[in-house]
Amino acid sequence: MKDLVEYIVKALVEYPEQVSIHETVSASLVSLELSVADSDVGRIIGKGGRVVNSIRTLLQVSAAKQGKRATLELAEE
Repeated sequence: MKDLVEYIVKALVEYPEQVSIHETVSASLVSLELSVADSDVGRIIGKGGRVVNSIRTLLQVSAAKQGKRATLELAEE
């Protein structure tokens, strides 16, 4: 799941080398914390949060296929 989010985010941002994802896995929950360059935060959030919510939806579908739940949060720097 981390690879899926990383692939999508790197395609959207201007500075893909600054994308980092911290993954925490438990028995039934996968939690991802996404960090991008300050200038790319707006690209990831999108208008009204549409882009980040779409990424979250794709992540949740991927997790459901594996019988897990998943969350995606943007890291504050």
